[in-house]
Order: sequence, then structure tokens, then C-alpha cells
Amino acid sequence: MPFNVIQLIKLSMLSLGIFLLAACSQDWQIRSLPTDAAVAEALTKQPDRRVLASTQLNAFSSLNMPEDVRPCCAFGNAQKVKVGTLQVPFFRYANTLNASDIGPHAFDAGSFSYVKASPDGGSSSENNGQIYTRLGGFIDLAHVRDTADNTIILFYKIYKQLGAEAKIELPPEIGPRYIQLKPFDIENLDPLQRWNLAADIAARLGYFMAESHEIAQWHGYRSWALWSEEVSAYSPEDIYSNMLGAKIALALISNNLAMNKTLFNQHMNTWLTAAINQLEPVTTAQTNALFDVIDGDWWDSNEPLPNKFMLLKRHYALGDQQLPYLIDKQAAMEHDHWPLLASLYQQDSKAKSLSLPRYSHGIDIDEVAQLWLFVGEEFKANFSHIPSDMWSNGFTSNMFLALSAYNKIEDDKQLKAKRVGDNP
Repeated sequence: MPFNVIQLIKLSMLSLGIFLLAACSQDWQIRSLPTDAAVAEALTKQPDRRVLASTQLNAFSSLNMPEDVRPCCAFGNAQKVKVGTLQVPFFRYANTLNASDIGPHAFDAGSFSYVKASPDGGSSSENNGQIYTRLGGFIDLAHVRDTADNTIILFYKIYKQLGAEAKIELPPEIGPRYIQLKPFDIENLDPLQRWNLAADIAARLGYFMAESHEIAQWHGYRSWALWSEEVSAYSPEDIYSNMLGAKIALALISNNLAMNKTLFNQHMNTWLTAAINQLEPVTTAQTNALFDVIDGDWWDSNEPLPNKFMLLKRHYALGDQQLPYLIDKQAAMEHDHWPLLASLYQQDSKAKSLSLPRYSHGIDIDEVAQLWLFVGEEFKANFSHIPSDMWSNGFTSNMFLALSAYNKIEDDKQLKAKRVGDNP
């Protein structure tokens, strides 16, 4: 493809992103209004802090769920890129960065968080990419940020209607999606308990939204019609990164650090950086070296994006407890990059487990809040390998793991057929 055509594609996509960003950017602010009981309690000699927490929140009508996810940070480093049937020459997708280069968070950045050829090149409101950590494996920052954004908005929608029957519409992917809230008694919960319960429900549902996105990508969802997202489905770092985002958002809600977009962005930035540092990040050079170590095992640098089997290792084990994948010391020792990586293995690394509670203040979250997905006509053929009674009338997160098991079987078949075809 001639250089001027490549430049035209880049400029056109950037211009479109800037236009849409100006048209669709969402701002929001929540105000805490005191109840009469809270004011009266504040004026007593020793106020009961549980009563002080009995405030009302406004501005719910201005809160909308983020419409778009951020562009996935494709697994691997310096991948080749193919547009249609043409491989783009002289282009590699630089995908890694240092923990010091994370940059400020931008709520609801979506597809407008311009993915650069190099994380430190050009200008952007965010820096997204892959960081390898000794305790959390590869972390995809776009996934962390997306789930955090969704969790925050879900919290305010759920808190407003806690204990009541309600329906929260979500952006469709392979078909309609929504959250169904069932009625339950909250009279025995004090205001602080209600706040924390709503936060726990939001974190769990925000995480389930991310799981549903993995399933949608596998079954044909595309945010851009010309670009298949099958290569991103069940990527080994995605689900762990999503859960990290839900847990950070839960912490921000618990500390009242997300009452408006500016406040949330500022504290999301500091908490995200601190969380990555807690997981012991390595340098960009070491992350790139580790991608080289697992080239041919976890991913295939010979396959251009967006070919599905550029990604060889996938994580189908969805659920509310997650362990990251760490790169084996033996594999690193056998690679030419070992001198650069040896310092990472001087001490044993134990993978940091993450989980989200199903029960909160005596409430079974999965009983009172369910995320429903439905399959549109144009995507039904992509479910032909799965028994129809599992999905034809819609399904909830309690079916995600079973559906993913069928997808794993199909992927194993496809990959085996591809390898036979590549080596007749």
C-alpha cells in the first residue's frame, strides 16, 4: 500500500475520532444532599456517623453508560497489521509502556483514546497499552479503565433504585443487553451499608459487562466493520485486567472519590498507578522481551493483525475469582533475552489472586441483579456449535462459563485445522 494511502487512513480515522469526541463527550456531577435526620445528627454532641451517611444523591438523569470501549491493546509486541487483504508495510503496532507513562485517566474515552504508533509519541488524553507485572502478569490498561468507568456509572444507577425492581439498559453488542434488578428488602440496612451494597453490586455487574464483551467479540461483534475482533476474544490478560478495574472503582466509590468526572479522573489516575506498582511492573524493554519469550507459544508474530490466530493462548475460565498468567522462569532462561530478564526471577513470584464477592450484607447479588444478553439474527449462525437452549432466549452471566467452554472446543478445532493446513 503506498505511503500516502496509509497516511490518509491514519488522518481520516484521527479526524473522525476528534469530531465524534467533540460531539459525544459526557460530563457528569453528583451532589450529596443532606436529609433532615443527617442534619439533626450533625448538630448533636457525638454524631452517629451511620446517620450522617443518610444523604440523598441527585443528577442521576445526566448519567449515561459509556457507549464505546477503548481500542484493545492487542496481545504481543510490534505486530504486523493487515487492512483487508493488504498487509500494511513499514508499520508495527507498538503496544507496551512503562508504569510511569500511564498518563491521566479520561472517563468514557472509548474509541477516542487515540491509539498511537508509540505510547510516548504524539498527544493523547490517555496512554494505554500492555505492562507486564511480576504478580499480575500482563495488564491491559484499556480494559482496566473501561471496567472502572462502567462500574462508576452502574453504581449511581443502582444506588438510586436499590431494593426496587428496575431495568438498566446497556449498549448493545451482538444484541440487546440490560441489567435486571429485582426487588428486595433494604429496611434493615443503614445508609452506609446501602452505599457499600450498591458498590459491590456495581463492581460485580461492571465486571460481568466485560465478560460479556469477550463473548461478543468471539461471536462476531465489531466496533469497526472492517476490523475483526476475534483476535482479542478471551485474550489471556483481559479478564484479570477487567477485574482489576472493577476493584479500583469499588475502592474509589467507598472513599467518595467519584462524585464528578474530574474527581474520578484524578483519583482513578493515582489509584491505577498505585495498583500497577503494587503488582510490581517491569520496564518496557523487559515487557517486550517477555513477549519475545512467549512468541510462538502464547502468540504468533508471523500472523498479522487482525488474524484470529495471531493469538494462541486464550483464557476461557470466566468467573468471579481470577489468577493471572505468569511467564515461566525456565522459558525465560532458555531465551536470548535472559540477561535482561534474570533480575525479575531472583525472587519467586506468587500470582496475585483477585476476586469479587457474590454476597454483600446478607444479599446474594446474583439473585437480585442479573445481566441479560440476547443474540441478534445476524449473529445466530456463530452460535451453531452451542445447544440453542443455552442462548436462543437470551442468557445471563451464570451461563458465561458454559458458553466459553464450547467456544474453547471450537477454537481448538480451528487451530488444529489451521496448523494442518500450514503444514500439509
